Amino acid sequence: MSTYQLVQIIWAVCALLSIVFILLHSPKGDGLGGIGGQSQMFTSTKSAENTLNRITWILSIAFVTLTIVLSAGWLGQ
Repeated sequence: MSTYQLVQIIWAVCALLSIVFILLHSPKGDGLGGIGGQSQMFTSTKSAENTLNRITWILSIAFVTLTIVLSAGWLGQ
């Protein structure tokens, strides 16, 4: 497996995880975050939202960075 393929796999995982974590956000109501007892994992709703925000930002930055790296051809194929 080449470095290029490994980065593509990580890029795809970042994309899928971004979708999942964005859907877990609760805009006004419970949203999909209420499924599976997620509210029991954290001590408060604010803590859960802060954690989801951080994870979403990290995944977004990783996705954009990997998109630039892959499209610029810096890794070679």
